Amino acid sequence: MSTTTGKINVQTENIFPIIKKFLYSDNEIFLRELVSNAVDATKKLKALASMGEVKGDLGDTKIEVVVDKAAKTITIKDKGIGMTADEIEKYIAQIAFSGAEEFVNKYKDKVDKNVVIGHFGLGFYSAFMVAKRVEIFSLSHKEGAKAVRWECDGSPEYNIEDTTKTQRGTDIVLHIADDCEEFLDDHKIEGLLTKYCKFLPVEIKFGTKKDRIKPELKEGEKEEDVKDIEIEVDNIINNPAPAWTKKPSDLKEEDYKSFYHELYPMQFEEPLFNIHLNVDYPFNLTGILYFPKLSNKLEMPKDRIQLYSNQVFVTDNVENIVPDFLTLLRGVIDSPDIPLNVSRSYLQADGNVKKISSHITKKVADKLEEIFKKDRAEFEKKWDDIKIFVQYGMISDEKFYEKAVKFALLKTTENKYHTFEEFENLVKPIQTDKNNKLVYLYATNILEQHAYIDAAKSRGYEVLLMETMLDPHYINQLESKLKDISFVRVDADTVDKLIKKDENTVSKITEEQQKQLQPIIEGTVSKEQFNVTFENLSEKDAPMIITRPEFMRRMKDMNQLGGGSMGFYGNMPDMYNLIVNSNHPLITKILDEKDAAKQTNLAKQATDLALLSQGLLKGESLTNFIKRSVELI
Repeated sequence: MSTTTGKINVQTENIFPIIKKFLYSDNEIFLRELVSNAVDATKKLKALASMGEVKGDLGDTKIEVVVDKAAKTITIKDKGIGMTADEIEKYIAQIAFSGAEEFVNKYKDKVDKNVVIGHFGLGFYSAFMVAKRVEIFSLSHKEGAKAVRWECDGSPEYNIEDTTKTQRGTDIVLHIADDCEEFLDDHKIEGLLTKYCKFLPVEIKFGTKKDRIKPELKEGEKEEDVKDIEIEVDNIINNPAPAWTKKPSDLKEEDYKSFYHELYPMQFEEPLFNIHLNVDYPFNLTGILYFPKLSNKLEMPKDRIQLYSNQVFVTDNVENIVPDFLTLLRGVIDSPDIPLNVSRSYLQADGNVKKISSHITKKVADKLEEIFKKDRAEFEKKWDDIKIFVQYGMISDEKFYEKAVKFALLKTTENKYHTFEEFENLVKPIQTDKNNKLVYLYATNILEQHAYIDAAKSRGYEVLLMETMLDPHYINQLESKLKDISFVRVDADTVDKLIKKDENTVSKITEEQQKQLQPIIEGTVSKEQFNVTFENLSEKDAPMIITRPEFMRRMKDMNQLGGGSMGFYGNMPDMYNLIVNSNHPLITKILDEKDAAKQTNLAKQATDLALLSQGLLKGESLTNFIKRSVELI
């Protein structure tokens, strides 16, 4: 038996300490790299067989991962093409990495968690992240090839010799370092295989599991009398043919739902719908994106989009690959054309990434439009669940806005849905103000703003429901995009001033009487928060109405969503208008009351009723109001 000693050809002898130390934070990826190599070797064998260069039945081609706690080893076995001694010298002994010195200098002062060592041509050597010694046993598929054993202890020195392996393929044996023994735990390894190798295209076996089978019935036996036989079967931890690798025409709706639950086993709700991505030009991109039900809060989902490269899991941190608003979706994107291990700034500037990002955005918009056109009623049912996603997309992505404007819906407080064009045509005749500007009235809470909504409806107005936390920004965007349209919340002013017309109502009390009453009513509220004004409203309107100025309230809402970044508006106290209806009989009664104490009590009662209607009467003020009400009754 011949033995050869050689030296690994690298430009620096410090490469192993660098692999061990400076990429240590990502040491778990060694398993992904080595299993991916085993998959490549198996796929190459199958490719050669399909070309007639490998004869006969290939037999079992499963990859096997074995943990031996006693020997402190992890072995990755494949039955792929294998290697000759010359091939080991070529592919293993000479690291396919140019500029190792540059690599050392780049990473000696910091750890970049995005580094995937295989993309530096160092895939096999990731083994030394966790191993103090590595052995390779390999037998090439080539006729007459001899089995060979290679060994290295993490120094540039290695040994290579003949061995007695009889099965085609390669076994990589890792002798685990003392400080990495957590990788000898079966649950740890199975977890890593599930994380990184769940959808690799070759079956991967890790241990065995129990199963039960029904034995064949003998003559005279009944099925209920025969016990199941317990057997051991291979524990295959991956799905080699996941849904996204298949043609959409070969999949049914149940297949998509089943795959969703395979991706997210802890998600019990069904996705609303999905989009199957399948592009081969000008870049390669496959995948399936799912729309989950979204709440009105803009929360990033825990189960995020997973990024794969040729079915190898890379990351679920896809913020730099897809537009921000698409990170609200779930699913899988698989592309070998995305540069996976470079800085964020590089990713954002990369032409391929931009093209892929734009394509995904277009596909999502096209799918939504298709559903809208195909089944409007079904789309409306799902609108509340996807509204915040569409709003986020329209606010943050101009191209998405251009497409979404065709299918985005506006919902009224009566649960009716309209496209932008439909709603404009519906309200134009009655909700156009004296300046020929269209006014869209909206509410943010039907219960709290019921009185204002009711008043608007009594005038024949339509009121939109804008209740998501994104709506303040969304409204601003629509006002800038839609011509001659403004949004006004129903409690921003009295109903007659929400949409200003040329009509004027005459006041039943004089200006002098208003001035006489002003200080009495001002004394019932805080001057810092309330501005008291008189308006000539209808007798049917409330005696006093509280409104919130549209601009200041909207600025505060936007400030809240932005985390308090708009300091001035965020620090401003809540401001209200207390509108006194000069035509209401109660106001005349307060004015005519000669007893000063009774006059103050009546004014306070009317003010508190207005505060109560807006949920602004609390604590001691509410207690006093109840006592006063009992006394008045």
